[in-house]
Amino acid sequence: MTFSVQDMDKRIVRYGDLQPCKTAFIDAHTPGSDQKENFTIIGGGVSESPDQHVHISIPHGFNIGAAGQPPKCRNSLHDHHTAEAFFVLSGRWRFFWGRWGDAGEVILEKGDIFNIPTGIFRGFENIGSDYGMIMAILGGDDAGGGVMWAPQVIEDAQAHGLVLGSDGKLYDTKKQQRLPDGITPMETMSPEELAKRAEPSTADVLPNHVARYWDMVAYGDRKPCKVIGATGLLKDKPGFEVDLVTRSSASATKHKHDRPSVLMPVTGHWRVDWEGGSTSLAPGDTMSVPENLPHSAVPSMSGDAALYHIISTNDPAGLTWKA
Repeated sequence: MTFSVQDMDKRIVRYGDLQPCKTAFIDAHTPGSDQKENFTIIGGGVSESPDQHVHISIPHGFNIGAAGQPPKCRNSLHDHHTAEAFFVLSGRWRFFWGRWGDAGEVILEKGDIFNIPTGIFRGFENIGSDYGMIMAILGGDDAGGGVMWAPQVIEDAQAHGLVLGSDGKLYDTKKQQRLPDGITPMETMSPEELAKRAEPSTADVLPNHVARYWDMVAYGDRKPCKVIGATGLLKDKPGFEVDLVTRSSASATKHKHDRPSVLMPVTGHWRVDWEGGSTSLAPGDTMSVPENLPHSAVPSMSGDAALYHIISTNDPAGLTWKA
């Protein structure tokens, strides 16, 4: 099996070519959240806006997205039906969780990864001094069918002109948009549903759901560090596995998978060779490698070099934190 460079270019999304959407979610008008940019890189994602551009629509068994935010901008409390994992590409980020966002929090730096169980409202904000970017992995090709918002998020959005319909689409009353006949505003969760949301403390979450970049680099000194997986640092079976490949664990020997895989550099420049061509990847780039295509990835310059490798599994949606 061979792929030409031209064919492979269609499966590479360069950081500089990412197309943002500023109206992707219900909090797009809410002060404090109205400057965020959302990116859908692989798969349809969970955007509530028809304006969201999908870069690669090939099914992978998971979705890849990103959020870019200036300092002090936050993403509102929400949950998903399937797994959600984040790694920091740039900036300094505070993740918080719970019904009101005060059950616990963690600060993540470049390269750190957070595997968040379902059943917990979560949000995040850029607490750095510059524009920052986090990359997201969502389980499933359909990403679980949408986002579940904390009630106050829906109420705040309505107060600023955005209504989420029962069809999962956003309607902007500031633009005189009205809900179509038969479509009602999305109902907020009932007290019974809210009671099922978990409120774990920081001490509960950190040991099994957060991995630090430099720890993973140390673990990956001889072979790639298994980060998320049944035998990973973060033991979970969310429908995908995540490895961190470092300079010392990278190999020029070609290998292949029976399903598509994804390469996402965090640091350094990487040369990817396959039967049919080669390319270079930089931090922020995303490459989808076709199934059954022999390939290799090694650093192409001196200095720190690490990339995340993601591949789907046939596992269910992953851990659900029980309240």
